Amino acid sequence: MQLIEKLSVLADAAKYDVSCASSGAPKRSSKGRSGLGATDGMGICHSFTPDGRCVSLLKVLLTNFCLYDCQYCVNRRSSDVPRARFTPEEVVTLTLDFYRRNCISGLFLSSGIIRSADYTMEQLIRVAKLLREDHEFRGYIHLKTIPDADPLLIAEAGRYADRLSVNIELPTEASLIRLAPEKQVVTIKQAMHSIHQGETEASAEKRAPRFAPAGQSTQMIVGADTTDDSTILHTAQSLYGSYRLRRVYYSAFSPIPHSPKTVPFEAPPLLREHRLYQADFLMRGYGFQAGELLSGPGNLALDIDPKLAWALTHRDQFPVDLNRAEPAMIARVPGIGMLSAKRLVDLRRQKRIRFEDLTRLRCALEKAKPFVITQDYRPAQAGHESARLRHHLSDTSSQMALW
Repeated sequence: MQLIEKLSVLADAAKYDVSCASSGAPKRSSKGRSGLGATDGMGICHSFTPDGRCVSLLKVLLTNFCLYDCQYCVNRRSSDVPRARFTPEEVVTLTLDFYRRNCISGLFLSSGIIRSADYTMEQLIRVAKLLREDHEFRGYIHLKTIPDADPLLIAEAGRYADRLSVNIELPTEASLIRLAPEKQVVTIKQAMHSIHQGETEASAEKRAPRFAPAGQSTQMIVGADTTDDSTILHTAQSLYGSYRLRRVYYSAFSPIPHSPKTVPFEAPPLLREHRLYQADFLMRGYGFQAGELLSGPGNLALDIDPKLAWALTHRDQFPVDLNRAEPAMIARVPGIGMLSAKRLVDLRRQKRIRFEDLTRLRCALEKAKPFVITQDYRPAQAGHESARLRHHLSDTSSQMALW
C-alpha cells in the first residue's frame, strides 16, 4: 500500500477520537538552534499557546489493526473496515512534510493494539523520539497512552510528548465490561495515575526533565449505552479530582457500518454532547459540582444551557445585587461570565453598578435581566415564573448566546 493510501485509511480511522486539543502546551525553546516547529524566533509560521488556542495537528493512527473487539469501535477486531499500518519512520516523514508545507504545527498519534500493549507503546514512543532527537522537532506532540503498557514506557512517553491521554471510553465499569471486555477500568486508572505521578514529580523538582507539560486528557463516549448525563458528569468530576486531568472530552456515539446489536443504531443528539461540554466547563471554571447541575439521575436539558437550568431551579438565590454579591455568585448569573464578573467587581470599587454597565461589558442581557439588581434596575415581579422564563430563554439551536 502506498503512503498516501495508508494516510487516507488511518486519518479517517482517527476521526472518532476527539481528545486531541492542544491547549495548555508550553513553548519549547530551540536554544539558538533551528529546530523544526520551534514556537519562538523568526520564521515560525505556526505556534501553540498556553492560553487555550488550538493548533493544526496531523491526526492519525499508527495502525487500525487491533487485538481488541470493543463493540463501539469502528476498528474493532471483528470489523470489516480496510486496514493499514504505518512504520514509525513513515509517520515521522509525514509529520515533517506536512509541517514544512505549513499544514500543521504538531502531531496527534494513537493506535490500535498490535502484538501487545508494550509493543504498541514502544512504536508510538519511537515516533516521538525520532521527531525530538533526530529531527529536533519543537512542535506539539500528543501521544495516546496504551493503558496496559509498562509504567516505565509511559514515563518515557511523557519525556517526549507535550500531552498524554488515556481514554476511559465509557463512564461506568459495567458498560466497559459489557461493550469492551478486554479493557479494564483498573488498568485505565493505573495509567492515569502513572501520568499524574510523572507530572507531580516533574513539577516538584525544578531540574527534573519535562514530563507531559500540557498534562493529560481522556475521552468518554456519549450514547453508546444507557448511561445518563448525571453519571457521566460524576465520573468526570472524579477523574478531575483524582488525576488532575486538563480536560475530559465527550464524543457523541457515531453508529458504524455493520454495528453489533449491543450498541444503538442511532446517534444521540449532538446537542447532548454540547450540553455536557457546557456543564464540564461550569465544573472546571465556575466551581459547580456535578450534583448541583443534576441533583438526581437523568440527562441535562436540551432546550436551555446548564447554567440557566441551575438558576431556574434556585430562584431563591436570585435576583443578585451586583453591587453587593460575592464574585463567585455574580459569575453564576446567566449571561455573565467569569471575566465579566471580575470586571464588575473591579468597577464597583469605583462607582455603583448600573444596568448600562452590563451593556458596556457585553453581557447577555436577555439572560441576565431576570436575575440581577443594579443601582437603577430591579426585575419586575410580573411574569417572573420559572416556567415562563424557561420558555422565553430556551434555545435549542446550536448557536448559543454568551453564557
